[in-house]
Amino acid sequence: MQPDAIIALRRQFHAHAEPGFLEYRTASVILGELRAMGVRTTTGTDAIALGSIALPPTEAEQEEWARRAVEAGAPADDVAWLRQHGTAVIAELEGNRPGPTWGLRVDIDALPVDEETAADHAPVAGGFRSTTPYMHACGHDGHAAIGLALADRLRDGDFPGRVRIMFQPAEEGVRGAQPMIDAGVTRGVDRMLAVHLGGDLPTGTVLGGVTDAMATTKWTARFEGEAAHAAAAPEKGRHALAAAAQATLAILGLTRFAEADTRVNVGTFHAAGSANIIPALATITYETRSTSNAVLEELNRRAEAAVQGAALMYGVEAGTKAYGRAAVSQPDTVLVEDVGRAADGVPAITTFTPAGASGGGSDDAHLLIDDVQRSGGLGTYVFVGAANPAPHHHRRFDLDEDALVIAVDLLERLFRA
Repeated sequence: MQPDAIIALRRQFHAHAEPGFLEYRTASVILGELRAMGVRTTTGTDAIALGSIALPPTEAEQEEWARRAVEAGAPADDVAWLRQHGTAVIAELEGNRPGPTWGLRVDIDALPVDEETAADHAPVAGGFRSTTPYMHACGHDGHAAIGLALADRLRDGDFPGRVRIMFQPAEEGVRGAQPMIDAGVTRGVDRMLAVHLGGDLPTGTVLGGVTDAMATTKWTARFEGEAAHAAAAPEKGRHALAAAAQATLAILGLTRFAEADTRVNVGTFHAAGSANIIPALATITYETRSTSNAVLEELNRRAEAAVQGAALMYGVEAGTKAYGRAAVSQPDTVLVEDVGRAADGVPAITTFTPAGASGGGSDDAHLLIDDVQRSGGLGTYVFVGAANPAPHHHRRFDLDEDALVIAVDLLERLFRA
């Protein structure tokens, strides 16, 4: 696939950004491209275990995004199938000689960000600004294009072993990797990679292994009390909102740890009613993060205690549910060295850093890497600099599109070695 075609795919994905598990048009384009290449695909229950999705989209959300996809040109039959069976797609490529089985995760979902409208924003100037309420503000449009371009390059089969390209839904909120693991997508993988564009790195820079990713869990907590008149019978009520507020402060005040870095946040708080009614229902969403998987488990335990303690104070019932998670993984030196040798053969790569920090975010690709490593395989998370003019998740985020070609060239050399 030539550079112009790779860029055109990225721009097409960018213009039609979609939420996690609702990437109907995106997955339809991916399937259509892979079919045209003659590349074998895996979809449905062999690609994602829908029963493992903690907070699946509502029927109304599915209906809305299915309609948008069809109106944007996706075949109605494809959209209907993806709606029923999930938006994960795996490209399976077989080499012509013995070798390892590679896994490559590329994510495909977007963020609920209202994209910049100023004329100096490249997607506006180029006519591919997002046409939906979502935006590819983290480079997943580029990742999807990289995955397709790589499949096109490798369809000649002139490489050792096998390559399994995993087009993953719902990375945002770290919700998509575990259901794919539960479907068995890492089974038999010897070497697991994730590739990410950006990282505030200049174009031509490659980081062979991210070392500062944070494990995280995303939670929802629901408090159920009893409604009552706030003046006439306050003693008969059980104040769910007050319990949720107490839990919020307790979570935000959790003790930090000496052995690892930690983060906590309460991101949403909802309760309905009126000023003169004791609220019967309230919900919060919160997240925990740590640079240690073990510390994250303890942080989660303490957050749960904060929720239940607040519920006890106000005589309400409380339940929590994890709806997304990511782990910490560390790059394997052998694999990082392989990436470095491949980088040496790509003239556009001017700086290769074997391993280091990338900003301390979380990504559920580390679950895929960790799963392979636990089975005796190797893994690493690679950053390819793209001179992004604004931070990830910002409304002015964009990519230097030369980085798309650099990433494809790097991965092709790695897999053909």
